[in-house]
Amino acid sequence: MKHTFDTKVYFSDTDNYGVVWHGAYLRWMEMGRVEFCKDMTGLTLKELEEKDILLPVSSINIKYKASAKLEDIVTVETEVCDYNGFTATFKQTVKSKESGRIFITADVVIVAVHTDTKLYRRMPEPLASVFEGETNCYALK
Repeated sequence: MKHTFDTKVYFSDTDNYGVVWHGAYLRWMEMGRVEFCKDMTGLTLKELEEKDILLPVSSINIKYKASAKLEDIVTVETEVCDYNGFTATFKQTVKSKESGRIFITADVVIVAVHTDTKLYRRMPEPLASVFEGETNCYALK
């Protein structure tokens, strides 16, 4: 499954050069991963936390290809590309809704930890079964 949403570039998303600040892409990517997990499990991040599950990012590899600008409408795509029982790797793309031009591609690896920050040895349910069935895309290009 691929989760997709659109968002507008606001002034607060841009830097002094009039282009999207690199941190704005990270915020949009986080939104994509959170909504992907909610759609697939039916649980919000707060509900996962109540089940003693937190999902921190352990690594991010981003390729910046072009710059979005003020008032562009961008599409954020999120899907799981790899799952090894311990980590899940999301492939994320941010692109122009109008032209399809790719602004960034990223691979984001997450792990699961208890609320006391101790690492899970295996990804807990219901995430494990969701990630197991969703590893069908290609890594960062």
